[in-house]
Amino acid sequence: MSYQKRTTPALTAAVAGAIVLMAAPAAHATVVDVDYACRTPIGPKAAVSPIDITSVKSGGGHKLTMTFRKGVSSSPVELGKGAMNPSAVIRVGGADSGTLTVSGPANTEAIPANTPIKISDLTGTYTPRKSGKVTFTAGVLTIKALGTTTTCTPKNDPEPSLELNVTASGASSGSTPSGGGQLPRTGPLDSAVALGTLGGTVLLTGAAGVLWLTRRTHRTHRA
Repeated sequence: MSYQKRTTPALTAAVAGAIVLMAAPAAHATVVDVDYACRTPIGPKAAVSPIDITSVKSGGGHKLTMTFRKGVSSSPVELGKGAMNPSAVIRVGGADSGTLTVSGPANTEAIPANTPIKISDLTGTYTPRKSGKVTFTAGVLTIKALGTTTTCTPKNDPEPSLELNVTASGASSGSTPSGGGQLPRTGPLDSAVALGTLGGTVLLTGAAGVLWLTRRTHRTHRA
């Protein structure tokens, strides 16, 4: 009884610790104001858009979605339905590095002249190359419309919109043994199994021998 009293607090603490670990967030997203300087066919323009980047686990990677809360740039002429195609670069930092291109569908409605261009959600898949905390920051936005290209570059060095704890693709805690398909031996238990298999083979061979001798003796008596 005294042993149970001593171990109960430790068990409770262990369970509580496990619950805290399970509840710990794996990602942290925030809305960041990005101040864009845009180079357009009709000259420079500027616009600030709040941007957030969210993530959903997808197989061995993460599907990222970049959302623009406000429109950026504008066109001197109306952009008809399907005339504008957006894409953007997300800068990867922290434990990993590089860039990820995200893209989205063309505009589903006409965009009037001289009005901010609403960018559809841009998506792409990020596959971790290294494990740890990785950051995702809005990069250059590209807008293609009516045969022209507009590029908008963040000029305020924005903070990351997303921090994500990731595990590198293909990472594992063990390795696959080699050697012609032979099974590895890890201890006495494997030896016992092997001996048991050998014993079974000997037993079957012995039974066959007894059966053969019995038939031979029976034939000798009949002769």
